[in-house]
Amino acid sequence: MQFIDTARVYLKAGKGGDGCLSFRREKYIPRGGPDGGNGGKGGDIYLKADSDMSTLLDLALHSRRSAGNGGHGQGSNKNGKNGEDITIYVPCGTVVKRGERVVADFIQPDQKVLIAQGGRGGRGNASFKSNQYKAPRIAEKGELGEEIAIDLELKVLADVGLVGFPNAGKSTFLARVSRARPKIAEYPFTTLSPQLGLVRHKEKSFVLADIPGLIEGAHTGKGLGIQFLKHLERTRVLIHLVDPSGFGGVEPVQGIRVLERELKEFSSALYKKPRFLAVNKMDLSVAALELKKIKSKRRGWKIFGISAVTGSGVEKVLDEVLRFLSQSKPSAVSGVAIEEKSGMEKEFVVRKVESHVFEVCGRSVERLVSMTRFGLPEALRRFQGILKKMGVDRELRRCGIQSGDEVRIGTQELEWRPEDSAS
Repeated sequence: MQFIDTARVYLKAGKGGDGCLSFRREKYIPRGGPDGGNGGKGGDIYLKADSDMSTLLDLALHSRRSAGNGGHGQGSNKNGKNGEDITIYVPCGTVVKRGERVVADFIQPDQKVLIAQGGRGGRGNASFKSNQYKAPRIAEKGELGEEIAIDLELKVLADVGLVGFPNAGKSTFLARVSRARPKIAEYPFTTLSPQLGLVRHKEKSFVLADIPGLIEGAHTGKGLGIQFLKHLERTRVLIHLVDPSGFGGVEPVQGIRVLERELKEFSSALYKKPRFLAVNKMDLSVAALELKKIKSKRRGWKIFGISAVTGSGVEKVLDEVLRFLSQSKPSAVSGVAIEEKSGMEKEFVVRKVESHVFEVCGRSVERLVSMTRFGLPEALRRFQGILKKMGVDRELRRCGIQSGDEVRIGTQELEWRPEDSAS
């Protein structure tokens, strides 16, 4: 399966069903009264974490998802059927953004969050009946569902990350300590996507991630590094594997500095993560001398000499990793973080956009416009009354509106007539 770690998805929640305008008409039953039912609610869209998924490929290929619309209300007080909800599954480790704002972070299997809400069903005229209003000729349209675009970014969940230049032996190390079987070959960029392995050592376990080899300039897009550096952000500790032969004409000691600079340029938090140095390929003749040079330059660091091929020294690295993990707490993660609207948020905002043109913005007034049937005189009077109670009239006057000026609310364009106290 192809590894895809980013996707943009377009979501359309279901529209609410329209309310029904109906009166009971039966023989021998005079003045039957209103019996128009309500429209059904539009379907919601949920995101849910699935531990069996490892890629966003399906969402990248099928990027448009829609929930079901609500059914329309009918006479005889029959309410419309609710629209069908849909659940979209994402891999654990998926971060969801709307623009630059993170709205959800899936870190545990089966986490579920409402991401796009279906529209409310319109009320039928039976819902407007009261002691003073016995024969209402009014019904609402169904509310439109949310229509949004979200960006998904997958960051693998691992306790330990392997970093190093291409051909440092990361895939061989992963295969040595876990049951993962990554592709291994003697050429750069053998690994083209992050590989995960479950390491079991001394009756304890942790998840190890092999990240494709970094090169100088990775943070600017060179090589494959910039695509996968983000996958190291959730790890608790890094193991930097060093090839004693160097890479691309860069000596091992200098190569360590280059890689550290790439981590720092990508993210200061990533640069500050604890790291162990492991000089690999100790079976090579130059390895012992290079290990000595590195130890002299990196005093106070945890430095190991290993051979991923023979297994020499690997156990000591795993011992140190277990000791570190047992003493450190997992990184704090935000979990589901859907932003809620503040109760103090203004119901509406009025602004003058052009000469003789005013715009009224706000979720409440825009919903009112979308659900009002302007062809029904009673619905129009109700609409005008609600705007007046909300203070929209007063605010428009304060902004200097004149008779005949245009007022835009959502998709509706209205003419201001102060003699009606309406817009």
